[in-house]
Amino acid sequence: MLKVGVVGLGRGMSLLRTFALHEDTRVVAVCDMNEERAVSIKEEMDLDKAYSDYSKFLGHDMDIVAVATPLPFHAENCIAALESDKHVLCEVPIANSIEECEALVKAVKKSKSKFMFAENCNYWYFVKKWGEIVSQGRLGKPTYAEAEYVHDCRSIMRHADGTPTWRTKMPPIYYSTHSLGPILSILDDKCVTAVGMNTGVNVAPDLGAIDMGVGLFRTEKGAVIKLLCGFSVERKPAFHFYSIYGTGGCLESVRGTSKFAAYLKDEGADGMTELPYGTDYPDAPEYATVGGHGTCEYFMIKAFVESILNDTEPPIDVYAGLDYSLPGLCAHLSAEQGGKVVDIPDFR
Repeated sequence: MLKVGVVGLGRGMSLLRTFALHEDTRVVAVCDMNEERAVSIKEEMDLDKAYSDYSKFLGHDMDIVAVATPLPFHAENCIAALESDKHVLCEVPIANSIEECEALVKAVKKSKSKFMFAENCNYWYFVKKWGEIVSQGRLGKPTYAEAEYVHDCRSIMRHADGTPTWRTKMPPIYYSTHSLGPILSILDDKCVTAVGMNTGVNVAPDLGAIDMGVGLFRTEKGAVIKLLCGFSVERKPAFHFYSIYGTGGCLESVRGTSKFAAYLKDEGADGMTELPYGTDYPDAPEYATVGGHGTCEYFMIKAFVESILNDTEPPIDVYAGLDYSLPGLCAHLSAEQGGKVVDIPDFR
């Protein structure tokens, strides 16, 4: 039985509740800067210990640390956990700068523990099915893809006392992972150059938060990917959008719905045809949706735990995590330089 600790009890509650139901894991400790919240969760979930001091938390007897703290602490928290010989599951995005990305790679290389990037969108069922279509050659050669993540997060951009949270300072394109994770895993590709632009601060001038960011990327295999990320926007409800074009057809999510469609020329299609699946896995256990995003957290954590038990490489290792995160960092760097093309580092 693997013992799990969770740090960051906002987003971390999704991971905590999923780990708590896994047959091979037991959550033993939690940590949060809000000590009252940590103690409350400890009592609610009947855990061994609650901490507000991260260094003391790392001294607890546990095998896995799930890092779900705010983005500015991700790399620092992950590195400290790896140095404490803990396996690490890191929430998205992976880091707040290119320098932090490099430091994290060095820590993973040095550690004997496992590191997995918690990109839950990769574990939507349609991502698996689209990957099969592409790998079987039914889409032809992939040439272009688009993805969007638009979510008005202004309601969580202030603390209870009215002061701005870390989210106001995060360029929206930094959150490229929910878009690039699925796209790059489907294409089995990675981005090599980035161009970025953003809209500036318009919707939330009191917060100083950039409305929307756009990234345009060239991949190693020659495809082009366009991303849009926005978190200070007048748009409801929040949504994800994906599309992939190939020489033999296209795949896309249907805007405003949970449906997906395809046009595959060689299979006699006369237009877009609705696909018979959505985001959730049909064979998932009943409790698999406890994470709050359908069945994806269940299968993500299942894959991570299996990599530890079987001593195999986690399916989304640190390099894949960087493939999903670094393009966003570089797109913002490009935007700051007036749209200059920026080479994306590869720390392999």
